[in-house]
Amino acid sequence: MQFNGYKLNCDFSVGEAIGQLIIWILLSIITLGLALFVLPYYFLKAPLNRCTLIDTTGKAVGKVNVEVSFSDILGHALVWLLLTIVTLGLAYLVYWPAVIKRLLNGATIREL
Repeated sequence: MQFNGYKLNCDFSVGEAIGQLIIWILLSIITLGLALFVLPYYFLKAPLNRCTLIDTTGKAVGKVNVEVSFSDILGHALVWLLLTIVTLGLAYLVYWPAVIKRLLNGATIREL
């Protein structure tokens, strides 16, 4: 992705993704599926936090930092949990883009 010659570079590895997947599968089993409503936040936040901003010369000039508090996550997740129950699961498909929007709105770029 390029912005006026600037690019985003993500260093999130496949190993990290597999590790996260295993953790979330275990959490989903332990919580009888309730963890799936906070999963999108942490599942999507991890790769975003591993992104750096690269300038036109190839030098890293900034780091993406996504900050969303657990209370914000929990409040948003509870509303979508109720919507998902009422819509028999269909709202969960809309929940993911809503989470992406909230994460991108909470993202900042710190200078290196």
